[in-house]
Amino acid sequence: MILQESFDRIYTKFKLHFYRKVFEKWNDREASLTTVETFCMEIINALKNPTVNEFAEMANLSSPNAAYKVNSLIKKGYLRKVRAENDKRKYYLEVTEKYKEYYNISYQYISTVMKRIEERFTPEELAYIVKVMDIIETELMPEIDLKK
Repeated sequence: MILQESFDRIYTKFKLHFYRKVFEKWNDREASLTTVETFCMEIINALKNPTVNEFAEMANLSSPNAAYKVNSLIKKGYLRKVRAENDKRKYYLEVTEKYKEYYNISYQYISTVMKRIEERFTPEELAYIVKVMDIIETELMPEIDLKK
């Protein structure tokens, strides 16, 4: 249980930092994403230019519901559809600069923590940490398949 408690504290700190920054944006009247839209954008960003169907499948949404959410995000300027070069019938979802600025709230803190880790640990320890994280991501989390 010590491992689970340790991981939970780290994960919770990342989430709380993100939420704090999002609320700061709301206080400044800059944020225009609902909570559900934020989750949708997190999924789309993590999938790296998915189709609407790929997004719907990962989010466990019906195709019409996913299309509705995508269209709302397009109207708000956080997302755009890009036509595939090789198949003109196919569209990929691409996050916009507006979303990247919004997402940067979370990414900046992750970068800060990663720099601290690199300063704190030796190259050998870092190599071991990376090895463990790769095993966790590739072997121990098969339920989620991210495109590389």
